[in-house]
Amino acid sequence: MKLEGKVALVTGSSQGIGQAIAVRLAREGADIVINYRSNPEGAENTLAKVQAADY
Repeated sequence: MKLEGKVALVTGSSQGIGQAIAVRLAREGADIVINYRSNPEGAENTLAKVQAADY
């Protein structure tokens, strides 16, 4: 895993491109900080996807 031991802060990660980036970085081994402004349901959805991507 390329990013194992790294932490990524992904702003706007509750939807769209930000969510896709967060999931991809998680698949590469990074620990993810999920950040959102007004979409807590989307952030929870991102969290579930990140946790599923974490091998």
